[in-house]
Parts: sequence; structure tokens; C-alpha cells
Amino acid sequence: MNRLKALAGGWALACLAFQPATAQDTLRFVTLEFSPFIYGENQQVAGPAREVIETVCTTAGITCSFDIYPWRRAQELMKAGQADGMMVIGRNPGREAWLRFSPAMFRTEYGFFVGADNALAYQDPKQIASYKVGVFAPSNTARTLKDIRAAMEQSGLEAIEIDERPDDAAGFRKLAAGRLDAVFSNRDRGRDIIKTEKLSGKVRYAGQHKAIFYYAGITRSYPRPEVADRFFSTWKALTANGRIQKTIKNHGLEPAEPGAGASQP
Repeated sequence: MNRLKALAGGWALACLAFQPATAQDTLRFVTLEFSPFIYGENQQVAGPAREVIETVCTTAGITCSFDIYPWRRAQELMKAGQADGMMVIGRNPGREAWLRFSPAMFRTEYGFFVGADNALAYQDPKQIASYKVGVFAPSNTARTLKDIRAAMEQSGLEAIEIDERPDDAAGFRKLAAGRLDAVFSNRDRGRDIIKTEKLSGKVRYAGQHKAIFYYAGITRSYPRPEVADRFFSTWKALTANGRIQKTIKNHGLEPAEPGAGASQP
């Protein structure tokens, strides 16, 4: 079966290679600094997400560019029509209204980080009743944490207090200093912050709340939908032959299985 999928993916890529490209076949992607998935290096956007999308673009005959901005600014550029795509983003109903999504790129998870002296092995929200919890906002992460708080309130539990920060590393520093009880974060992002901020031995991962997937998205207002169609078709073919998964694994991260997450509309 895997061999058949690989052959099908190879045939799809061969067909795509014969589609003519023009000077207008361009996509501008914007994102935030979100290591280890995407980050700035030597004044360039780098990381596995760029490598994946650049491979898709090159294979599809599309010229793609990449820029890092603060998250609010990246979204403003998209909605103003000054950028075409975003990468390393989660899906939610609000984004579905104005973005088309790629197949899932990364599989990761949201979970809780605590101080090293806290023995919490997280399994249920009742374990964090009355905690003060830091989170990066605005984000899907913050939205999920608010859902947890609402569920706690409905269950009669003493709800968590949420401390929102536009700099996700700030929450981890506060946690290490004993000014928060926990941080709710992407697992891989949190581990990267612990390494970068030298917080090993002070902060640790306490457990998963739920698995999540990250995608790339192209605005529905993009004026050349046939180029976006070719981008997504090429992505699917590169997933079928395993090339995208190999790139992600080379960075020590977990690729999404083919067909995982919500399907691309």
C-alpha cells in the first residue's frame, strides 16, 4: 500500500511539473517567530516550516517569499491583502472563514508546564483548580485555555486565573520565578523556550491536554486561485511520497500523518 501511495505521489508530481508557471505565480508568506518550527537565522526566515513550504513552492513552480512579524501585524498584512499566506498556524472557525488550509504539517500538543518542584502529572483540569496560568495571546492556545476555564466553571471547580502575554517566553520566565503556577503552551515550543532561556531544572512539562496540528494557510481573497490550487495539490503529492515527513523528522519534530487533522477545503 505504501508503495502504491509513493507511485501515485510520483505520478502526481510528474504531472504538476508540466504545468507552465508565469511571473505572477508568487506567494508571500508571513509568520511569527515560533521556534523550533520557524525562526529567524542570519537575517533570513529558517526552520522546518520554511523548508517544507519552499519545497512545495519549488516543485509547483511558484516563487515564494517569507517574512517574520509580530503575530498581530502578520494577520493585519494578510487581511489587508499585503501577504498571501501564513504558516505554522492552527485551524479554528474564525480562520476557516478567510483562509484555505494546507494538509496538516506538524503533529504536536498543547499541555501544561510547571515549576520543577511541582509533582503534577497532568490528566484532568481538577488538578489545576485555582492555578494562575500563563499563556501566549492572542492565539489558539489562549482560546483553548479559556475553554478549559469555562468548563471548570461549569463543573463547579475553582477556575484558573489566566495571565495573557504577547511574548510567550515571558510566561516561562515568570513561572521559573515562582510568579505563576503553570504555563499552557505548545509542547515543542515550550521545550525550545526552556532550552533558549536556560530554564532547565526550573521548569518542566507536566502533561498533555490535547493533540493539535499545524498548517499553512492561503487567504481566500488571493486573486489567482489556480496557483493556490497547484500549491495544495503539490503539497498532497509530496506528502504521499513521504518527502514532507522526512524534512520534518530531520529536525527532530513529529510530522502529521497523511490525512490527519481537518481536510483542506
